[in-house]
Amino acid sequence: MKKYLLFNLCILFSAATFSQTPAETNINKSGYPKIMPDNSVEFSIKAPEAHKIQVDLGQKFDMVKSADGIWTVTTTPQSPSIHYYSLIVDGLSVADPSSESFYGCGRMMSCIEIPYVKQDTRFQVQNVAHGDIRIVRYYSNVTKSWRVMYIYTPAGYDKNMDKKYPVIYIMHGGGEDARGWVQQGRSDIILDNLIAEGKAKPMMLVSFDANVGGFDNVKSEILDNVIPFVENNFKADASADSRALAGLSMGGMYTLYVGVPNTDKFHHLGVFSSGWFAQRTSFMSADKERDANYSYMDNNSSLMNNNLKNFFITIGGKEDIAYGNCQIMMQHLNKAGIKFEYFDSKAGGHTWPVWREDLYLFAQKIFK
Repeated sequence: MKKYLLFNLCILFSAATFSQTPAETNINKSGYPKIMPDNSVEFSIKAPEAHKIQVDLGQKFDMVKSADGIWTVTTTPQSPSIHYYSLIVDGLSVADPSSESFYGCGRMMSCIEIPYVKQDTRFQVQNVAHGDIRIVRYYSNVTKSWRVMYIYTPAGYDKNMDKKYPVIYIMHGGGEDARGWVQQGRSDIILDNLIAEGKAKPMMLVSFDANVGGFDNVKSEILDNVIPFVENNFKADASADSRALAGLSMGGMYTLYVGVPNTDKFHHLGVFSSGWFAQRTSFMSADKERDANYSYMDNNSSLMNNNLKNFFITIGGKEDIAYGNCQIMMQHLNKAGIKFEYFDSKAGGHTWPVWREDLYLFAQKIFK
């Protein structure tokens, strides 16, 4: 009897230890992908006529086909947060029909959300007062079209009729759009939690589409379209002390281009996983814009230091593709005597886990 009981306890322990949890990004609770206790991920797809399938999760994993045409693989452990991935089916990279898709890398990409440990509540929905994400349309004189922006308003926004709020104007990276900071970035959850804890002031966040055709167009879009629309239609504080400009990767370069010569308009700049290109590039005449930006810094260091309350530069470690460019840019800032703060994230890489952390930190520094 004791042996029988011990045997059953072992079975129960084994089942609990090796239990799998369907990812929250699955569609219609399809069951796959499944997250293992060590954060490795099991993928499964039925494709009896395919000859080769891989999962591309930054690293490629070969799937194995069963007799009934079902392909499976279990990856190495993944870090908490959201990760882009694709299925490569006979050489064609496609989204996984079992997962939610998000706009990234210039197309719809599958994403998987690896859960945070319960103790890490920074990026998880908590029992606190929640703000709203408002999807609004505005007319752009740059693109000559109606466009969409996403505006976060904090809890209590509609009740405090006379209150004006500071605003973060924030940009996505290349191959992404206005949805990025809301969907992949969880910006509203981050701000809800920080404001509830008293770690950040109640603020608005405006995520807009910076894909308007280059540096000058972005400057016009921000200064002539986005900011006037927000300040004319929302309870936004229009002072420079209450405006922050930030962006990741490509959006970080746009932040430099627009923000550095306009510190009379923005007293807070956040440059995430970015920096001017150190080597020559054909990317949207970035060499010319970099040199002009550096020249402005060299000639206006005192003005910038007097105006800027926060100049926050971050990177995702040496594995971040922008690491080298960022280091060389900071050397120039130091030579010019520009004051800034630097953060090297342990979340690692040119990824949304890093950028969520960047916003979490930046939001606590600004508007104080």
